[in-house]
Formats: sequence, structure tokens, C-alpha cells
Amino acid sequence: MGKIGLFFATDTGNTRKIAKLIKKKHFDDGVVDICNFEKATPEMISEYSALIIGTPTLGDGEYPEALEGFLPSLADIDFSGKTIALFGLGDQQEYAHEFVDALGMFYEEIEDSGAEFIGFWSTDGYEYTSSKADMGDGKFCGLVLDQDNQSSLSEERLATWIAEVKPALLAAAGADSAVA
Repeated sequence: MGKIGLFFATDTGNTRKIAKLIKKKHFDDGVVDICNFEKATPEMISEYSALIIGTPTLGDGEYPEALEGFLPSLADIDFSGKTIALFGLGDQQEYAHEFVDALGMFYEEIEDSGAEFIGFWSTDGYEYTSSKADMGDGKFCGLVLDQDNQSSLSEERLATWIAEVKPALLAAAGADSAVA
């Protein structure tokens, strides 16, 4: 049985909490391997044909340190044929002019890599002035969560998104079981 690789970067720990919630609540034991970008290698990512990747946006639309440090390694990964679902965390009130920018910047880094991206998310229900994750068609390039201002919506948004992306991730991974 194949596995899904869940890689994340974090600063305050919120992205790590969401990553652990995805693994524990939404998939059977043994289906998802989880790894912080602080410990990730290109070889580790290359092992998976199905990936979930998450990042928060820091400060003035910046990557977390671990993901910033990993970016040069992206060139060493063949993403061709991989299925990838992205998620990002941001603060739409304090940072409305760069809301979830790191998510959009990461998508731009790998969008032409040959991977199949799934899990685009509606921009409805968010209030911001600018976002590099906004694809201009009413969708973000992945799930967007605002733990600072809309944490009460996060669990429902996550469950809806997982229900959407899970079948394609499991199929890409060759996995045959999952928790609903």
C-alpha cells in the first residue's frame, strides 16, 4: 500500500497542528507520513506520488525559515506525475495585503513542474485586499485557513477540502483505505 507524504513548514505551530489533524482525523493509521520541512530532503519528497504541502505566511508575505531554506532543493525533485494538494495559513485582518502569500509563492515555484494540482479553494468567505494565492478566478491555489480570525471555520473547511482531495490522493498513492 502506498502512502501520502504530508510536508509542512511552521512558525507558531498552527500549521503543524493542522498537519497532525489531517493525519490523525482524516486518514487511517499508516496512510500518511508527516514531515516538517526542517527535516525534509528532496529524496524524502521524491518517494511519494501523492503529497499534501502546507505553509503559513509570515510577516510581510514571507516564507517560514524552514521552507525558505528548502526552496533551492526543489530543483532536485521530479514532480512529474505527482498529485499535490496545498494548504496555507494566514491572517486576513492584520495582513490583508499579503494574505497567504507564501502559499501562492510556493505554488508558483512548482506549478510548471509536471505535477497535478488538486484542492483549489473558493475565495468566498474571506476578506483581504491582495493575495498571491488568489488565482484570479475565484479560487485560491489550495485550502486557506485563518486560525487568527476564523478558527471556528477551520475544522469544517478542512473536512470539506479533505473530502474533495482524498480520493485523488489515495489513488495516486495506491492506498486503498481511509477514514471518512
